[in-house]
Amino acid sequence: MDVLSDVLTALRTGRPHAAHTQKTVPWGIRFPPSDGAGCHVLLEGSCWLIPAHGEPIQLSVGDVVFVPHGAGYALADQPGSPLVDFRIDADDTAPIGTPMLSEAGTTTRLLCAAYYFDRARSHPLLDDLPEVVHLPLQLGQPASLRAAIELLSAELSEPRAGTSSILTGLVDMLLLFVLRSWFDDRSTEGWAAVLTDPALMAALHGIHSEPQRSWTVAELAALSGLSRATFAKRFTAAAGRSPLSYLTWWRMTLAARRLRTTDDPLRSIATRTGYSTEFALTKAFKREYGVPPSRYRRGA
Repeated sequence: MDVLSDVLTALRTGRPHAAHTQKTVPWGIRFPPSDGAGCHVLLEGSCWLIPAHGEPIQLSVGDVVFVPHGAGYALADQPGSPLVDFRIDADDTAPIGTPMLSEAGTTTRLLCAAYYFDRARSHPLLDDLPEVVHLPLQLGQPASLRAAIELLSAELSEPRAGTSSILTGLVDMLLLFVLRSWFDDRSTEGWAAVLTDPALMAALHGIHSEPQRSWTVAELAALSGLSRATFAKRFTAAAGRSPLSYLTWWRMTLAARRLRTTDDPLRSIATRTGYSTEFALTKAFKREYGVPPSRYRRGA
């Protein structure tokens, strides 16, 4: 079980989108606050990313930026340029790869991707990210990230049979490589430390591969090869919650996803998430979400 992929799969909603954006000077695009997360790669020209908080960031060709928290931001040729609002719906019928905001005689060209997450259930792995993840080209981006950008850009430029399915995989690949690059450079902080700690990852693999199992701290510590006390202290310090608290949190996250995306009966969801009865799941779910599973499903 790949923990990073597992987290993104559980939290993502709707369908990712990708497109080339081409603009002439002066130009500005405002992305209002939403459940979306934007990823942009500057392919040609120059521009600025203007976050909701903090100073504008000047981008150079090859730079990658990821704005994960849905706080709203803008892209513009200069910080003072007029901004036009832009929004794309997170639904399964929206097009992927459709050129956006294109104009002739372009001076700036970007590769843009959008993702949607369940903001009511954000994973601490994503919470650890800053308002803007900036990966400058001059700092030496990994070849894998550059390859994903080139493949995605090529597929958008020349759509062919199967492009829609290929783009979905490539957009996911882009996000995973961006996150991997960011966490690799910060391997001693927060969830970056978890992802690069073989002992903690062994325990997380156990939780993610068998969430229905009645895990004890001692069993998870045995997977990690650490003593019970050392494991519990190390896990809590890095992950921000105790091992069993994380297990419960993850079970509820999986239950919520199945309620949103399937018609599975509550009995089946309870079994998959480690609860012996529907009543036990309902009690735990209501404590976590404030509403019973049936009402959550209707709302979703």
